[in-house]
Amino acid sequence: MENKYKKLMSNTMLFAISNFSSKLLSIILQPYITFAMGEVDEVGITKLVQQIGSLLIPLVSMGVSFAIIRFGLEKANSKSQVFTNGLVTIGMGFALMLICYPVLRLIPLFSDYALLLYVHVLVSCLRTLCTQFVRSRQLNRLVAVDGVLCSATNLGFMILFLSGMKMGASGYILAIICSDALSALFVFLVANLRRYLHVRSFNKELWGRMMRYALPMVPAQISFWVINASDLFFVQAMCEGYQGQTGEYWTGLLGVGYFLPTILTVLGTIFYEAWQLSAVTEEKGRAAFFSRVFGIYQALLFCCCSGIILLCRPLMFMFKANFYDAWQFVPMLTLATLFNCFNQFLNSIYMVEKRSTLSLYTMLAGAIANAGLNWALIPLMGANGATLASLISYFIVFLLRAINTRGLMHMNFAPLRLTINCALIGAETVLMLKETPGWAIWCTLLTAVICLFNLQGILGMLRQLLRRRAPRKHA
Repeated sequence: MENKYKKLMSNTMLFAISNFSSKLLSIILQPYITFAMGEVDEVGITKLVQQIGSLLIPLVSMGVSFAIIRFGLEKANSKSQVFTNGLVTIGMGFALMLICYPVLRLIPLFSDYALLLYVHVLVSCLRTLCTQFVRSRQLNRLVAVDGVLCSATNLGFMILFLSGMKMGASGYILAIICSDALSALFVFLVANLRRYLHVRSFNKELWGRMMRYALPMVPAQISFWVINASDLFFVQAMCEGYQGQTGEYWTGLLGVGYFLPTILTVLGTIFYEAWQLSAVTEEKGRAAFFSRVFGIYQALLFCCCSGIILLCRPLMFMFKANFYDAWQFVPMLTLATLFNCFNQFLNSIYMVEKRSTLSLYTMLAGAIANAGLNWALIPLMGANGATLASLISYFIVFLLRAINTRGLMHMNFAPLRLTINCALIGAETVLMLKETPGWAIWCTLLTAVICLFNLQGILGMLRQLLRRRAPRKHA
């Protein structure tokens, strides 16, 4: 049998190919958008429209993408029934969205971009259905190829609609729609998903089990959206006139501040998509497996996090000059992203045990905390209050998940190492934001200390990942 660590590494490399292109594109697009659109306010509107779509997608899909991969990985379930059930669910959700148009108009900016948002949500749900299903069939090479092609088409459409046709926010959403549609069609045809789609394959009993698992993930996803994306709406509403600027200005600046933390999100997403396959399929010694993998995961993330914070100011020169001040949001957003990556890892325990309600409760607690903290901190700190609110909220979710997963799996979090890493990275953040005299030297030293502190764990686990099994001796 293939070594489970080597299998995890192999899947991680394949998903790295798939995600690296798309995430690299998102990193490249951020500076490009600031030049293509020019004004901070216009970028702010683009970010808000995009986040409206992000809010609607889990509602329309009813969280079925989580059930597709969880139930699709189980050999006892019919692949045809899983796929057909997923498509029916999306159809029902989209029909409900059409009916709810009068309510959706109450969302700021929705009316101005209603048609594009409807198409964007439907196409995104269909693409996710196809890609999650082929992941459940473990066709990981196809996922990798699709990721590269989708990134290439997305870039081409962005250049066409933003630079060529000067369509602004509408062009941005239209580019996403076109690339997602091509991606869904490509995966559907290459993986021959038509053979899994039959009206008679709809299975009410399996659909019920899938929905019991998936539906709690919808409010969990919305709670994640509240923590992550609603900050932009809070800032738009509460920072109007702050330091003589509009709410859209601060929204655009904060949106650009997410640029560098996206690098950490890339690593977390690449790892998690591979990890969820191993988390479900590897059953022997699961607790020890989770503990060892979390050890290398946190070491890598802390090293990357410290490097991003150190380089946040010089890297902001990649943007148009009037976006440079976005550097001030990067340190706390990076820390928030760090704990979100940890939360994703712990969510895999809920997935293995099919305890999606616990995912809901923990994310809901974080969302409530985030909303309250935004109201309290933004008037005091401006847009930086939103970044601190996100950091605290994700940390609360991490603490809750670290506690309640103990009843499901006795995983070793290496709490002493985790605490030391948090203290070091926290000190670097404070030095950077306070612009302490000699901050560049002190932050460089702290980054070096964090990397050295985690080096042994990284090298030890890499040796285990790369170690070849000794060949069996034949008598």
